[in-house]
Amino acid sequence: MKWYLKVVKENYANFTGRARREEYWMFVLFNMIFAFAIAFVSIGLGLMTELPLLSSLYFIYVLGIIVPSLAVTVRRLHDTGKSGWFFFVALIPVVGGIWLLVLLITEGDKGTNAYGPDPKEAVPADVIA
Repeated sequence: MKWYLKVVKENYANFTGRARREEYWMFVLFNMIFAFAIAFVSIGLGLMTELPLLSSLYFIYVLGIIVPSLAVTVRRLHDTGKSGWFFFVALIPVVGGIWLLVLLITEGDKGTNAYGPDPKEAVPADVIA
């Protein structure tokens, strides 16, 4: 949960630097949990009250999370030594999504690369605990 809050609070629109695998995948995990929970609640409330506005809570959440999702993905690509523009690899039919997934799973470059220092070397103690 701390990784999700770090991405949303501290790095909302930060497209510079690097993000380690744990930061990226913890953000993805909690983002999916929150998205499913909000969708379930908003659809349930919308059906119970017959107010279509309540069912739009999910879309408000999605609009609010687009920028940090893109930012953490770009920083994750930076950790592997790739430009953020590699995100568009996903647009290649069939193999693009697989290639992007492999890039996101790959361990980051050891030491400093063109996008900054290794985030594993300077992990704050409060994030690990």
